[in-house]
Amino acid sequence: MSARDWIDKDFYRELGVSSDASDAEVKKAYRKLARELHPDANPGNADAEARFKSVSEAYGVLGDPDKRKQYDEARSMFGSGGFRPGGFGGGGGSGFDFGDMFNGQPGFGGAQGGAAGGGLGDLFGNLFNRARGGGAGGATRPKRGSDVETEVRIDFVEAVKGATVPLRLSSPSTCDTCHGSGARPGSTPKTCAACGGVGLVSRSQGAFAFSEPCRDCRGTGRIVEDPCPDCAGEGVNTKTRTLTVRIPAGVEDDQRIRLAGQGEPGRQGAAAGDLYVRVHVTAHPVFGRNGNDLTLTVPVTFVELALGTTLTVPTLDGVVSLNVAPGTASGKVLRVRGKGVAKRDGQVGHLMVTLQVAVPAVLSAEAKAALEAYAAATADHDPRPELTAVVQKARQSS
Repeated sequence: MSARDWIDKDFYRELGVSSDASDAEVKKAYRKLARELHPDANPGNADAEARFKSVSEAYGVLGDPDKRKQYDEARSMFGSGGFRPGGFGGGGGSGFDFGDMFNGQPGFGGAQGGAAGGGLGDLFGNLFNRARGGGAGGATRPKRGSDVETEVRIDFVEAVKGATVPLRLSSPSTCDTCHGSGARPGSTPKTCAACGGVGLVSRSQGAFAFSEPCRDCRGTGRIVEDPCPDCAGEGVNTKTRTLTVRIPAGVEDDQRIRLAGQGEPGRQGAAAGDLYVRVHVTAHPVFGRNGNDLTLTVPVTFVELALGTTLTVPTLDGVVSLNVAPGTASGKVLRVRGKGVAKRDGQVGHLMVTLQVAVPAVLSAEAKAALEAYAAATADHDPRPELTAVVQKARQSS
């Protein structure tokens, strides 16, 4: 990304957040937009794909603390009321020119003005050299590719047992035609003669010496005389690719899976970044989860708890039978060993079954009469003796 891009583009506006938004707010905004604009959700929609690329580019800067800091520094230096591309002080076509400043041309006139222009040019050049991964000579150093994050949704059973899912990803990738060299096949880039492949040239002005990006090679240290027709000499282009992602058994909702080397390609032969896949798990209509344990609530009748029974309950593998002892209280949790989540490290959870009395909303005449007879037969039984004692004491004291 060029220095001018960092000034001309408002990445905060792309994500719809303020410049003082927290990292969490930036990530939340990006994830929301990425879901809405992803090519899978908008097949054939060129506008949505373009917005998706812009949003991804913005998050590539604002989602990286170091890049965001450098971006904010550049905006504060060249933002409102300061230096602007095209003029000084927000004026317009006269005064200090952005190109002069970046390229180190004298912009203020006179020896002192020229020195000031060179100093700012050196500062600005160094700032973006840091953003690309180096100081002096950093433009030509190999730079690891940026990490990329995307999202995938799977169902509850897939999260427990593991799954293999296809993933379509639109992101910068090494050009297949030139294999990242930027040169047309059959040709090779040449070392820049002006800077000797360093990417920077030194300029003396009075008592000062400044370094600035080489104008001939634009700070890359290489000259591509015959650019690749598919990537215009960049060595990288944006394309949609399909990956097969193995979701491990036991993955949890909002967990990230790292795919090494599947992110953006590196520069100058450096390693590619990593791809992080954030997994969203759709809730199950019956089962829940607590760590490695699965949870299940089973409605039962009062009679089943009072007299005891045998229940048949589902698991993710089939069914099991549970013995309920007479006099079991509502809310009792029964454990079915080994029927929870099995992790790759060998840990296996359990199925935790909660018994919950289901009270009928409507009673038939026969059922009502039977309950009234039961109430009369158990009138001497107090189910809450502790509360009764407290109530009686309160009445006596009042």
